[in-house]
Amino acid sequence: MPSEMLIKIFSYLDAVSLLSVGCVNRQFYHLANDNGIWLKIYSSCFQPKRTIWKMKHEQTETVSLGCAGLLDREPGYWKKEYIFKQIAAVKTRVMQLVKRVDPYTGLPCKNKEAMKAYGLSWIIVLKDKSGKEHVMEKRSLSFKHTSVTILWYGTNWPCLDVLSTLKLFGVMPLLPDKSRAPSKNGPRRRCLIAEYHLANLTESGVAVGADRLVQLFRLNPGLLIGLWKGKNEIAFVMASLHYHQLLERSTLGSATGPYAFPPNEPVLDDIDPEYGLHDYSLHLDMHGGSCTYLCGTFKSLFCRKGDIANGYLRLTVVSLKDSMKHSPLIGTVGLSWETDVFKGSVKDCYMMDVTLLEETGKPFWCFSAPVNMELSSKGSSLYDYMGQVYTTDYADSEGKVCIELEWLEETKEYFIVSLVLYISTKKVNNWFGTNY
Repeated sequence: MPSEMLIKIFSYLDAVSLLSVGCVNRQFYHLANDNGIWLKIYSSCFQPKRTIWKMKHEQTETVSLGCAGLLDREPGYWKKEYIFKQIAAVKTRVMQLVKRVDPYTGLPCKNKEAMKAYGLSWIIVLKDKSGKEHVMEKRSLSFKHTSVTILWYGTNWPCLDVLSTLKLFGVMPLLPDKSRAPSKNGPRRRCLIAEYHLANLTESGVAVGADRLVQLFRLNPGLLIGLWKGKNEIAFVMASLHYHQLLERSTLGSATGPYAFPPNEPVLDDIDPEYGLHDYSLHLDMHGGSCTYLCGTFKSLFCRKGDIANGYLRLTVVSLKDSMKHSPLIGTVGLSWETDVFKGSVKDCYMMDVTLLEETGKPFWCFSAPVNMELSSKGSSLYDYMGQVYTTDYADSEGKVCIELEWLEETKEYFIVSLVLYISTKKVNNWFGTNY
């Protein structure tokens, strides 16, 4: 078919269809870059605000933007201009949505709306040892106060033995359209959030728990992999992403590397003569899918010089001695999961969302991760409970969380009787420009 006829056909397509048809072959790509077609699309969306003046035979004449736009422009110029302006318009809309901040969590109030404005979604890409990639689209989303949990499952998972890596991507349409849901077949852009190595998963991952069907293993940051019990096969993958920096990680990175966050600008701190951390706030959310077990805020946290040891600064949130701060977990603690055929709940496992705000109200240390409760060998030392003692521990490169819970048989519920955060001195030094 002649190129002129193809260009005529392409002129009836919208922007998304035109971008898609440009992926068919090299000829279609060059024809779909035609400036005449894209200038028409650009002008219908962004009305010209000026005219272009040229000198000819010592007279001034007005040249329409349509004619001038086709002169001295390389192929694809108006296509790029249209895409850049559309992306800029979406970013402006998102910036308005995330401007208002929740005073308790220090996070934007309208994260969910901002993600919808971007048309944001998430996929995982499994790469086998031969280099072949298997793309898995998300199956369900669960929004909480400070995090979003994404679940993937299916019947066509590759065998774990042949897999080498798992990559988690944020995906958004190249041209977000708020009037309709994003299409999986339209042009999309990937942003790498994290990459996980699956070799020796059962040895390298943290065993979180199991029920009669699946075994759970955690890979930092925030990834949970469920294996069919007794088999080396994936049943499902669950990712828990904290809202803090979620939009940046999911939209500003590239397909090959995660987004690099700019360094924090240190704030002069000479209030505390003994130095340390002071006036910190913790927002803690514990949930297991559909159920929330605890959602609370703890304020006025601090540490002194004597609380710094072994490369960590200790923040005591809940103390054994202060029964007024002991907090109950509401409901039967368990982490819900599902596949195409089965559903289940792994007892004594849950998602823990930690949002630690520093003295100016900025998020300082944030994460969302699957954790479990383990029965402690020591007995209770508190007269009010006298039940079994359980512990929950979490650690990453920036800090640790240590929780002690006691089971109250009379009311059939857990109580948090001790909660301590340990913040890496390296993180504090980098944040404040100090030297602890």
